[in-house]
Amino acid sequence: MPPHPTKAAPLPAVTPDALVLAPRYDERRRPAARPAASPAHRPPRRPAAGPAGRPSRRPRNPYLRLFSLPGTRAFTLGNLIARVPMGMFTVSAVIMIAGSRGSYALAGAVTATGLAATAVVAPFTARLVDRYGQARVAVPATALAVLGSLALLLCVHYGAPSWTLFAAYTATATTPNIGGMSRARWAHLYRDDPAAAHTANAFEQAVDELCFMVGPVLAAFLCAALFPEAGTLIGAVLLLTGMLLFTAQRATEPPVTPRAAGTRTRSPLRMPGMPALLAVFLSTGAIFGSMEIVTLAFVDGPVAGPVMALQALGSFLAGLAYGSVRPARDVRRRLLVCLAAMTALMTLPLCAARTGSLLALAGALLLAGMATAPTMVTGMTLVQRLTPAGQLNEGMTLAVTALLGGISTGAAAGGWLVERAGAVTAYALPVAAAGLALCLAAVAGTARAAGASTAAGR
Repeated sequence: MPPHPTKAAPLPAVTPDALVLAPRYDERRRPAARPAASPAHRPPRRPAAGPAGRPSRRPRNPYLRLFSLPGTRAFTLGNLIARVPMGMFTVSAVIMIAGSRGSYALAGAVTATGLAATAVVAPFTARLVDRYGQARVAVPATALAVLGSLALLLCVHYGAPSWTLFAAYTATATTPNIGGMSRARWAHLYRDDPAAAHTANAFEQAVDELCFMVGPVLAAFLCAALFPEAGTLIGAVLLLTGMLLFTAQRATEPPVTPRAAGTRTRSPLRMPGMPALLAVFLSTGAIFGSMEIVTLAFVDGPVAGPVMALQALGSFLAGLAYGSVRPARDVRRRLLVCLAAMTALMTLPLCAARTGSLLALAGALLLAGMATAPTMVTGMTLVQRLTPAGQLNEGMTLAVTALLGGISTGAAAGGWLVERAGAVTAYALPVAAAGLALCLAAVAGTARAAGASTAAGR
């Protein structure tokens, strides 16, 4: 990208910390020169200089500073509108199908098929976004996903054969990773400001938690208050509206990196350190999937939803707090600390469940959730460090896909353990998954350090 216009305030001086954190991939793979960006892709101007050429005072609050660039509020609004349905669709589909067909098994199978299809299709959608741009790919992909949701609604309403439900819900797998595209915009806008990029990642994780707290509650309310298909219908409308608003903000969209004819771009999956990091995300997802199923089995009643939401609330609050502080320089060591904290805090629900007190379990889940956002923020930061700038959407979508795979595996393992050992004992599963994630991260860090020492010795 070209430098910012000369009328903008001067960029902050490069510090040693910034030199450590800034590189994203091996310098030998960096292109010789950055291509000039089109006017539509030019980054917004920095805040104007104040009197006597001095920079104008920027807000001290890191979140206010985050939105000081033009266009950031507009694309964030579209991002929020499009992201709320992500927490609505599964709950809406289960309520709609189970209410119409009288089978939770069919509803679960349909939603599981959609999740598996998303895990396969999402990385390819993200690759197209990186290659052709967010607006050119995300809008038609979202339109196809919305048509799939509407087809599911009509098939359920008019009593179509069961196989049509699977086919319709599979079409929703083209839904772009709106969170990944938003993170890519922040990474592009604040590529020279690691502190602001850290705050942006924390903000995005807090938004994730907020949407997955609000989404299921909103879906259940709409389906009960209006009609069984209301959650799916309104979710589809919100998704398309939010995506159109998000992609309309072209000034903040990352530019497409041109590719030389005849060259093949390596997948982020093949970047050094990425497979090990995805294994950590897989294990982390197993924590969330198993915790949800075990808590549902332990509480077993209408208060299960609010109790489970406390874990997301704890993550939301911790994410906001984590984004307001300056992070440690070593991202890998920071990830180890976060995973160690998560492993320790996951023992609290196990201890609370042994007391049999629902109030104690609720407090334990609130505290246990406080390790989630810092871990996810640090993990996503490391993904951005390992992924080339022109493939950020694909890299972050691979991380989300690993999380989804872990959630599915954890949910299946949690259900199996609940039936055979009881819900109290099954609370040991999230602890084991957190411990596995910590061990994988530690082994990966040790192997990387050993490789660096060997290379230095040569």
